[in-house]
Amino acid sequence: MPDPRELRFEATDLHEVGALILRPRGAVACLVLGHGAGAGMRHPFMEATAQGLADRGIATFRYQFPYMEAGRRPPNPPHVLLPTVRNAVAAAKRSIRGLPLFAGGKSMGGRMSSLATAAKPLNGVRGLVFHGFPLHPYGKEGIERAAHLVDVKIPMLFIQGTRDKLCDLTLLKPVLKKIRRRAALHLIEGGDHGFHVNKSSGRTDDEALRELVDVTADWICAKV
Repeated sequence: MPDPRELRFEATDLHEVGALILRPRGAVACLVLGHGAGAGMRHPFMEATAQGLADRGIATFRYQFPYMEAGRRPPNPPHVLLPTVRNAVAAAKRSIRGLPLFAGGKSMGGRMSSLATAAKPLNGVRGLVFHGFPLHPYGKEGIERAAHLVDVKIPMLFIQGTRDKLCDLTLLKPVLKKIRRRAALHLIEGGDHGFHVNKSSGRTDDEALRELVDVTADWICAKV
């Protein structure tokens, strides 16, 4: 498997950020992956996801949001994050020619992808993938963060851990039921927001991640 190829692109008029492309031989599609709020594109979860998808024939385009590129906290406001998503997709389209595109990511990266899509379709993107959709803040259950999903007109895959404290499944399931023809939900039993599983579950984190990767790859391949 080749090492990821590094490049840079303009996230906004004021920000340039980095990206990593991993394209395996014979790839059938590319997933444009945004990272979560607290960790960048080189986080072990992002690295393992990209490698696992490559093993399944899915290329990835991982990118940084400007605040993470600058080593700052907290995340940028939406008027910076959303153009970054859109420009990442455009950069992926230029850099990875000939492959169908999908977009999404871990937690915030996935949600920003859906917000951008709801406002205006992402050019060439066939579907969205959410690895832990952050439905609400910790301890503040609600569905306001999902209100825009009715405006997303392409297929969506939600992979959620059953112990995710940022996504009460009793709230998410009714939301997805309203858009059931466009939304698929897969549950990682015992997984938390980072898809870590308890030892008492009899499973390992590697097994949970492999399940996430397999479900993602199968869903993308079915849409190509």
